[in-house]
Amino acid sequence: MSTIFALATPPGRGAIAIIRLSGPHTDEALSRLGAGGLKPRLASLRDLALEGRALDQALVLRFPAPNSYTGEDCAELHLHGGRAVVEAVGDALVTLGLRPAEPGEFTRRAFENGRMDLAQAEAVADLIDAETTAQAAQALGQLDGALSQTYAGFRLDLLKALALVEAEIDFPDEEVPDNLARTAGPVLDGLITDLKAALADARRGERVREGYRIVLIGETNAGKSSLFNALVAREAAIVTPIAGTTRDVLDADLIIGGYAVTLSDTAGLRDSDDPIEAEGVRRARARAEQAELRLWIRAPGDPEGPAAAYARPDDLLVFTKADIDRVAPPLDREALFVSTETGEGLGALHDWLAARLARDLSGADFPAVTRERHRRRLTEALASVEAGRRALDVSPEMAGDDLRRAAESLARVTGAIGVEDILGEVFSTFCIGK
Repeated sequence: MSTIFALATPPGRGAIAIIRLSGPHTDEALSRLGAGGLKPRLASLRDLALEGRALDQALVLRFPAPNSYTGEDCAELHLHGGRAVVEAVGDALVTLGLRPAEPGEFTRRAFENGRMDLAQAEAVADLIDAETTAQAAQALGQLDGALSQTYAGFRLDLLKALALVEAEIDFPDEEVPDNLARTAGPVLDGLITDLKAALADARRGERVREGYRIVLIGETNAGKSSLFNALVAREAAIVTPIAGTTRDVLDADLIIGGYAVTLSDTAGLRDSDDPIEAEGVRRARARAEQAELRLWIRAPGDPEGPAAAYARPDDLLVFTKADIDRVAPPLDREALFVSTETGEGLGALHDWLAARLARDLSGADFPAVTRERHRRRLTEALASVEAGRRALDVSPEMAGDDLRRAAESLARVTGAIGVEDILGEVFSTFCIGK
């Protein structure tokens, strides 16, 4: 096993730069740099040098195996943050036989050495990338094992059923109850219900991590772009009195109520002979279909037009230009009035959106899916459990095969078995120092 190193702080000039080391030759490298004999987990000031060449005066910490992040001998060099210092120490480590780490290699070694499971390793990357309180809270929960415990519960129920099936297969001549495998039916029925519920709730975890999509739809000149600019607090979209100014989908990322949101402005929905505007309308309709929430934008006095066909029952109707005119809102739909000229109603709209996000994205239980990879495995497991349930009355052997496949699918989420084909996918997204 090679010994690796990497910069664990952002590159560039700074007050401090931290280089991490991990591997069997960590202590040897520290000794040759003039930092030998350190007490574990105690920061010590050392003059680092190699072959008589001074490198830096640094704080050095040593973490002996197995009580380290990776489970190997580890160390941290807290250097002065100048680029020349970092490069000189890096060159010295290469001279000593260490090599630069690959993306995610520290966390991959932590996984391989049993310091965390695969779901927890993914949480490390999510925590580094977190930009909102909700993303950070979800990543911390996953790092603490909440997702792993969910899948462990699924697997426990599955193994209970599998044990009953296997008993009938392996001990046909022993004194076991007749049709023992069929007694696994209620257990599998409950598991199928739980897996379906987890999949139905899957969008919540993914949307917290990736961002909740809100799309503004409406007729031309309804005030969509003006409202878009007001919500993102900058002049992101061009606003003119000319109908059809917006021709393409314009996205902006923002945070509302602690949740990441992707807000989209779209072309006004109308029939057009202009091929460019027609393509913009097509894209607007496609984006509206993908949205978690649509804000149906209407100007007072405008008749209900094609945009109404793309509004869902629980989407919000927003009347713009409230400083000019107001109309009676429809009785069957919630509506708000705003004015981008005076700011009237914008606070109420923001509060409404924050409440909607909290309703859609918060929950009493930790989501069973935070990445598309989890969704694939959960879908595979559900299909195998349903197949096994159908096979119980036909062939315990067939049912056993199906249930074993389901167990493998669930285990792949946490990396308990068969993970070589997905390790590269998971860890390639990490930064170098992790």
